[in-house]
Amino acid sequence: MNDTLVTLVGNAATGVEFRETATGGMARFRFAVTPRRWDREKQLWTDGHTSFYTVWAWRTLALNLSGSVSVGEPLVVHGRLKVREEEREGQHRTFVDIEAVAVGHDLTRGTAAFRRVMRGEPALTARVGRAERPGAPARPEGGTGPNGPDGPDVLRDPGDSGKPDGSGTRRSTGRQKAGQELVSAP
Repeated sequence: MNDTLVTLVGNAATGVEFRETATGGMARFRFAVTPRRWDREKQLWTDGHTSFYTVWAWRTLALNLSGSVSVGEPLVVHGRLKVREEEREGQHRTFVDIEAVAVGHDLTRGTAAFRRVMRGEPALTARVGRAERPGAPARPEGGTGPNGPDGPDVLRDPGDSGKPDGSGTRRSTGRQKAGQELVSAP
């Protein structure tokens, strides 16, 4: 296999378009990469020419992308480089695509909270505040896995009754719960 694997650091230029196909989910979005260079004469950083790529993802990665990435977010994309040429209206055009193997938020420019997705619960990939996709099962009340109704970020004291009225005692592990946003310091 002689694929050209690349790793790009940049920003999501468009929202993620997600579609169900016969073989599973498919997602795509445009990705902008702008190099920064030190200008010795001006003694400051300057932006270079921005390159745009179309990032394609399939199956689980596609579904997770649709629930995790928004326009403008800094990302690291790793995948196979694909260059294709097309003729449209008498003009030859070249398109550069990345068939993603892995995508993640660039943690040099912010923080992220990871949520593991359990198979059979696609509602967990929906972003907070985003409308549910048609046909997706509703998120069950209470616990969604082996960690109970409070998720993996809360430890219960042995005397905790676990009552919904909050009469039990809970102790935070210090990790951020899914859905909360962290604010980074300047």
